[in-house]
Amino acid sequence: MSRFSEDVFIRVPRGHKGIVTGAPHAPVRHSWAEVHRVARAMAGGLAGRGIGAGSPVAILAGQPADVAPLVQAVWMRAASVTMLHQPTPRTDLTAWLADTMTVLDLLGTRSVVVATPFEAAISVLREAGVAVIEMAELRMADPIEPVHAEEDAIALLQLTSGSTGAAKAVMITHRNLDRNWRSISAVAAFTDSDVMVSWLPFSHDFGMIGLLMGPMQGGLDAVIVTPADFLTDPLLWAELITRYRGSITAAPNFAYALWARSLAEAPDGAYDLSSLRIACNGAEPIDMATMTAVSTAGARFGLAESALTAAYGMAETTLGISLSVIGAPITVDSVDARDLEADGRARVSTGPEARQFAVLGRPLPGLGLRVVDAAGDRLPPRMVGELQVRGDAVTRGYRTGAGVVPAMDAENWLATGDLGYLTETGEIVVCGRTKDVIIVGGRNIFPTDIERAACRVPGVRQGNAVAVGLRRADHREQFAVVVESRLHADAEAVERIRAEIARTVYAEIGVGPRHVTVLRPGALPKTPSGKLRRSATAALLGGAP
Repeated sequence: MSRFSEDVFIRVPRGHKGIVTGAPHAPVRHSWAEVHRVARAMAGGLAGRGIGAGSPVAILAGQPADVAPLVQAVWMRAASVTMLHQPTPRTDLTAWLADTMTVLDLLGTRSVVVATPFEAAISVLREAGVAVIEMAELRMADPIEPVHAEEDAIALLQLTSGSTGAAKAVMITHRNLDRNWRSISAVAAFTDSDVMVSWLPFSHDFGMIGLLMGPMQGGLDAVIVTPADFLTDPLLWAELITRYRGSITAAPNFAYALWARSLAEAPDGAYDLSSLRIACNGAEPIDMATMTAVSTAGARFGLAESALTAAYGMAETTLGISLSVIGAPITVDSVDARDLEADGRARVSTGPEARQFAVLGRPLPGLGLRVVDAAGDRLPPRMVGELQVRGDAVTRGYRTGAGVVPAMDAENWLATGDLGYLTETGEIVVCGRTKDVIIVGGRNIFPTDIERAACRVPGVRQGNAVAVGLRRADHREQFAVVVESRLHADAEAVERIRAEIARTVYAEIGVGPRHVTVLRPGALPKTPSGKLRRSATAALLGGAP
């Protein structure tokens, strides 16, 4: 049995920790031992459906009380879990079904386990020839014992589409999961008194691996609600931390921006965030202005600045690559923008032309990291290049429509696609994505700089701005900015937003956009996990000159 399986099925159920679901209105606590007992019955149901070693199991479920035992049941059969992308009330079910069928072809299965709140999708799936397994059926089966799983057995096929929209699944093994958790645990120094609080989606590696599998393997208490719960009431996050004395939480940058605004409007004494020792920001570029806003708004409620933690990771590394120093404020690296854009040199500067980046800490134990140029040669500290990683937590491949594709080169290095550099002390700084860099007048401009400036304009939805390059007929490259706004139908407000974005971006980076487009909320193309798709946004513009 793999070390991951031993932890989840043997060691952790002997303890007294567990998961709280249904908060705040109908909270129920399930010990990990109780989750294990339910999982054994579900495993019997899966066995009756022919699920065995190596079988891919696709899951469409959203309630933590269902997902926790179900994923354990899949691992008890030495099978692999894939959390399907979830439709929302606004989702076009025809398009969702087409994408789902593509994923099922990729996985090599025509079966889907469906649970609350997605019962409405059952008839749609069955009409398409999918064999639907309803969660209630699995709960009624006779319990069985876990079968043996090797260290290199696939435990999770994590869907990722990136900006291209081409579906693929990261192949994550039992060994990958075990190494990632032990590395993160060593740096974060988890203890029996820690309580994790999460609302992150299980279809994303941050929520699935970090805040469900993590406490499940580590034997920690966890309080988990759904993304819809958080988006309906962002202050629920603070309420759960207060009620359950949450010490660990995590979210992407946009959520912290939303949280900061909500906390700033909350009355004094409404919450107690003093129990938080790690509030991790990851999964998308970290804006230090956002973290400053969170620190300021949270201070009234006891949030320590030292609790705010920067993270860097990706599904291909089974989540974690680095964490900033635990228990210390996030460090900012201020560099000369002209040098950075002209020759990729991150020269320290505090002048008016400086750009500030969050320092993301050193690589986790067991991970190697290097920075290379376009020729693959290693670069010295403070020279920008592509970040590459290797180690036991790194996937060896992707499952795609064309079969399995290796993720590493001959020396086991995985190219992250991220541009960044190392400081003199070996800490990681990420500047942007290789494919997204916009070249204007010989300058390499990172779109995140443009997008953050645009998001400071009143009326622009936080985290919903995209900057894309435009190549003119004379081969001179310019750029456009596309944003979402709830004021999109107000012509006067739209003109004001466009003008302010142009002025703000020019003041920030010294060059203005060729076009500014204001769209309705939800119009920007995104991956199923919610990340903005710049290439698809550029296509929306139709190559405007």
